[in-house]
Amino acid sequence: MKVLVTGSQGFLGKNLIVRLRELKKFEILEFHRGVAENELAALVHKADFIFHLAGVNRPLDVKEFSEGNATLTQKICDLVAHSGKKTPIVYTSSIQAEKNNDYGVSKKQAEDFLFALQKQAPVYIYRLPNIFGKWSKPNYNSAVATFCYNIANDLPITIHDEQAVVKLVYVDDVVSEFISVLEDSFSENPPPQGYRQVAPVFTVKVGELAERIRAFKSSRQTLVTEHVGVGLDRALHATYLSFLKPEQFSYSVPRYADQRGVFVEMLKTKESGQFSFFTAGPGITRGGHYHHTKTEKFLILKGKGRYRFRHIVTKEFYELDVDASESKIVETIPGWSHDITNIGSDELVVMLWANEIFDRQKPDTIGHEV
Repeated sequence: MKVLVTGSQGFLGKNLIVRLRELKKFEILEFHRGVAENELAALVHKADFIFHLAGVNRPLDVKEFSEGNATLTQKICDLVAHSGKKTPIVYTSSIQAEKNNDYGVSKKQAEDFLFALQKQAPVYIYRLPNIFGKWSKPNYNSAVATFCYNIANDLPITIHDEQAVVKLVYVDDVVSEFISVLEDSFSENPPPQGYRQVAPVFTVKVGELAERIRAFKSSRQTLVTEHVGVGLDRALHATYLSFLKPEQFSYSVPRYADQRGVFVEMLKTKESGQFSFFTAGPGITRGGHYHHTKTEKFLILKGKGRYRFRHIVTKEFYELDVDASESKIVETIPGWSHDITNIGSDELVVMLWANEIFDRQKPDTIGHEV
């Protein structure tokens, strides 16, 4: 199947094309500003499906709104009509189409041309809010792109109204919706035509948006990560990282060394503890304390260690030898003192998770021999 993507070198176009290529079942045709407009007819004629993403939203002259949005869309509609084919079209309109401004008017005109074509071919129109994600352009696509770029590069950001609310959609969600329509449009139950929506739509205040992005930057110093595994923070975090230059990919964390070995904290979470690792030379013992509430998980990555446990009241004793090849998790239990000794001939390297961030004022770590 041949899929034509207009605006193929734009932010959304790049993301869509990468995902289409991953599916390995579409021949992708591209139309962008580097392609002569007289080639558009041949591309439309070849296409079995069209993603019309090309458009103008920040022109030097307001006349470009009409030319880049309405006129180009009319040409594509005319070419599909003259071809006699029932080529489905996905069009990226804007929520601005509801407003009486130059950009919105041009988008509404484009929608009207497409609805007129609907008698012949399926049409799917998305009135999108601001899109954000990797490969977006600062000072062009959205405030998210600008904030991410500026904060990553220690540049100031300008906020006129911190309480202003913006609606956002993430580029991966947009692309997933588009691919779903593409695949379903040729099924026995094609998707409903006309206006369609991308979900989820995130709603956030501008000031809060900036603070969330700043938190991603500061986490390299505090080691405390945000809730980057779900929802808006997940998408924002990925977007922020996409603006880092290669020389910004790495950073150092604190390293504490003594005669026993080293201890390094890697990552802290707000609600689920922290991750660290430590080393110990042959014969070295680390630990020798107990906790009232704190719990830990140990995983030996290299070497062989002997865990020892003693109940601080009953004096019950237990020991366990573990080799790195076992990939065995050993947990510390409240009320049991514990330590670990390197019983191998090589360095012992142990990964450690604690269920809470270490608090020097309330360490819940009481020295006690095992």
